[in-house]
Amino acid sequence: MNINFLHKTAESYINNFIFPSEPLKPMWNRENFIFGKKAKWNYIDNCLIRSLLMMYDRTKNSNLLDYSVKFINTYVDENGNIPTMNIKDFNLDNICGCRNLVYLFKITKDSRYEKAYEKIFINQTENQPRLKCGNFWHKAVYPYQLWLDGVYMALPFMAEYAVIHENMNIIHDIEKQLKNIYNIMRDSNTGLYYHGYDETKSLVWADKNTGLSPNFWLRSIGWLCAGLADICEILPEYDFFRDMLSDLLYSLEKFTDSDGMLYQLPAKPELKGNYRETSGTLLFAYSCMKSVRLNICDDDIFQTGEKALSAVLNNYTRFENNIPVLENICLMGGLGGSQNRDGSDEYYIHEKTVENDAKGIAPFLMVYNEYLLKK
Repeated sequence: MNINFLHKTAESYINNFIFPSEPLKPMWNRENFIFGKKAKWNYIDNCLIRSLLMMYDRTKNSNLLDYSVKFINTYVDENGNIPTMNIKDFNLDNICGCRNLVYLFKITKDSRYEKAYEKIFINQTENQPRLKCGNFWHKAVYPYQLWLDGVYMALPFMAEYAVIHENMNIIHDIEKQLKNIYNIMRDSNTGLYYHGYDETKSLVWADKNTGLSPNFWLRSIGWLCAGLADICEILPEYDFFRDMLSDLLYSLEKFTDSDGMLYQLPAKPELKGNYRETSGTLLFAYSCMKSVRLNICDDDIFQTGEKALSAVLNNYTRFENNIPVLENICLMGGLGGSQNRDGSDEYYIHEKTVENDAKGIAPFLMVYNEYLLKK
């Protein structure tokens, strides 16, 4: 690991790329730029802010907190309302930012944050549509569908909320949802998890017998890894969460290449057009390192995470005009919808790749922070 280059990259991202970004036009949200989207409350920005708050928690650098407050206050008013968020979308991605609200309320005592996360929990989380098995729909526009991404987006916040309110029923709900994911979506041969599950078994991407999507998609598995790691930190006494994380990390480790990286379709490295994807590799590295700090996995898995981080730095990070550039980030991945995404090999390997999107930068800063916590 080139420690000097690691530090330089992280500090340059923060000072030369993140801090200069206006909250209503953040440079890291490539989807907004590419598709001309208006700024609104979203998981992409909130993942980036979460990475800053994780670093603030370690360093107590007030600039990190000040920027995070400035950013979040642009979207959350004094009464805890988020005008650009529509609860009726029942979009699990929108719950992701609640963890920033919880943390900011803890640090600043500004009641807007508590009001906001309470409103989201009561109005969305408690009313989120569910599959018959009890798991959340991913979004209102994706009925009866379970996507791995939702684990990171919603369940760690639920765990924090359960701790705040000493509510065991919420913890039991989290456990049930994760056990369903383990039982339904885990492939027993590889230990990997399919991207999606359609309870109706009727959609274009769903297997007519199992309801599962055809492929293991790296970033969705990365979100599962990171979600489990964070839940284990919030609820350390639950063995099932720890065992599920350990099993997944050691299973995914088997698919790393000689440099330590993972492919967009991790189980098919030989597939023509398949490529080494950075955001999912970094989420894996973060989860590996965190699992060791939490005494879930042995030191060998920390070294696996360190090797993955080093490979991303060495092969897919460069500088332009004093700003780091992280390459090979899959812009987005999904199933069905207006594009009729079929979950095939061709679909995943032809989704657009971009540079310097928060879906890569945030995991980079997360794993950087985790690396320093251990070191």
